[in-house]
Amino acid sequence: MSVPKSRDLPIHYLLSSFDKFFKMEAAGGLALMACTIAALTWANSPWAASYDALWQTKLTVGVGGWVLSKPALLWINDGLMAIFFFVVGLEIKRELLVGGLSTPSQTIMPVAAAVGGMAVPALIYFSLNAGQESAAGWGIPMATDIAFALGIMSLLGRRVPVGLKIFLTAVAIVDDIGAILVIALFYTTSLNLAALFTGLAVLGLMAVLNLRWGIRHSIPYLVLGVVVWFAFLLSGIHATIAGVLAAMTIPAGTRMNCSTFVEELRGAAEVFEMAITPGKNVLTNKEQQMALHSLEHAYEAATTPLQNIEHALHPWVSFFIMPVFALANAGVPLRADVFAELLTPVSLGVFLGLVVGKQVGVTGACWLVHKLGLADFPSRTTLVHLWGAACLAGVGFTMSIFIGNLAFSEAASLISLAKIAILFASLVSGLLGYLVLRWLTPDDGDAGAPSGGA
Repeated sequence: MSVPKSRDLPIHYLLSSFDKFFKMEAAGGLALMACTIAALTWANSPWAASYDALWQTKLTVGVGGWVLSKPALLWINDGLMAIFFFVVGLEIKRELLVGGLSTPSQTIMPVAAAVGGMAVPALIYFSLNAGQESAAGWGIPMATDIAFALGIMSLLGRRVPVGLKIFLTAVAIVDDIGAILVIALFYTTSLNLAALFTGLAVLGLMAVLNLRWGIRHSIPYLVLGVVVWFAFLLSGIHATIAGVLAAMTIPAGTRMNCSTFVEELRGAAEVFEMAITPGKNVLTNKEQQMALHSLEHAYEAATTPLQNIEHALHPWVSFFIMPVFALANAGVPLRADVFAELLTPVSLGVFLGLVVGKQVGVTGACWLVHKLGLADFPSRTTLVHLWGAACLAGVGFTMSIFIGNLAFSEAASLISLAKIAILFASLVSGLLGYLVLRWLTPDDGDAGAPSGGA
């Protein structure tokens, strides 16, 4: 039940898997853009009151004395986003096992770029807000929205080498790890230790199901994951952290190796073929039905709960959860003095952190790592390509808004200022990244071809 390393897998298989991931994220980014525009239009229309009223509508679920009653906005930010973070956790685990972070040579540059892209924006923000109430928002400009960034990249076609797409995805994954740590360590309020220990105990049980008992069915993990989410919600640690921790317990190994799987397929195919009878179809042919059940069993044994759950949830996250989050959170009223609001310390810190800090941090870290001989640039890329990717890393949006909601949970005016800055910074960063990659890099017809150096 060992997990294969990336070096054991055919390169075309890895690139094909990444291509599917890229297309899903890119399409999700376009859906995210559409919902952002819709939210802004709605919040600045004559029907703005209905926008606010919708997200403040109370929704209640429960049985007996166990009742949760929250506004729709909090169900989205605490509930649906826990599923988003669960999928992020699955992606992190996959990248660490078989993806762009599975070997030291692949890891050095994206990790350095992500660290630089988090540290410099945070320092810029803090330098402008030190000693003020808004200083708590230093984590806002650290984030990168991978869906938006890859959505913009998808518009550039062959100008973006596959190595650059993989690099930016790896940077965003490390960025997500950093954001999760920031949320867990710095945006946690008072603790309910009983609820926290309950959540940790259930997480321990999930780990035992995987590592000790070898349970490979997804249902027990999903049911226990809901219990972990509820316990963390009551504990004071943000419930979305439960999603990431639960994802780490999901099995990534298989019950059947490749050679046994191939034998099972051949045997079932032979039985299916030999059972072909004129005048009978699968509905009435017991032998063929048994062969198909054998194929289904072999498929379940040769795949992992991690990939099955991620495959099932990823479309929901890309095309429902993130767009709904954008629709509920991006509707900021834009007043006549909106540009004056961008000059406040919190807005200026977020804007400069995302637009300038990301470029300096990511590009500077890549240049330094390359200069020191610690790692090479990704396949078919130059420092200009990495500069373009650094600009796109300044599209913070989803995670930035999420952290802003946590940082300024008691100050609605600061949340509004932060959201305005995030929207403008993401727009500027996206345009800069597009223009750099569109006008300053060559149109390489082979940019998307497989390469061992990717």
